[in-house]
Amino acid sequence: MNNDKIRVKDEALQRGAEAGMDEFLKVFTDKYLEITGGVINAETMPLLNGYQHSLLGYHFFREEVLEGGFIQLIQNGYGPYIFDNPFAKAMRLFGAKDFSKLIYDAKKIYDAHREDLEKERTDEEFMAMYEQYEAFDDIEEAYMEMEEMVTATIAEYVDEHLEQFAEIEK
Repeated sequence: MNNDKIRVKDEALQRGAEAGMDEFLKVFTDKYLEITGGVINAETMPLLNGYQHSLLGYHFFREEVLEGGFIQLIQNGYGPYIFDNPFAKAMRLFGAKDFSKLIYDAKKIYDAHREDLEKERTDEEFMAMYEQYEAFDDIEEAYMEMEEMVTATIAEYVDEHLEQFAEIEK
């Protein structure tokens, strides 16, 4: 499916841009979440193009990692969406090169321990994972330090390539 089905209002983009980079990006990601019903699976994957999936991936990544780190991201089922897709490559193409490297570093840990990381857990077992997977700590810390810059870089890329992310309605 192409962008002629995904439309965002120019006025919503203007309002978002005035409110800040994350609000600007949210105009797009809210639309993608609406179209996919917030579910990414075999049925909904074709509803978005690669650019749109990359931006939605960043939305999930940012939301999950800022709240609960890579453990939460993976336990909430986003591991495959981030690590099995060309997300890191897309982030590099969007201009977020250091962030892209960080994703590749996290992917190494994910790939090495995938089965265990994705296992269903009790709340207690989930909390224990943070000690078990301290290897993610430095990567999470690095992301926290670069998050604003990464979000700004991605917002700039989206702004310069609007037609890849949605059709803008006057």
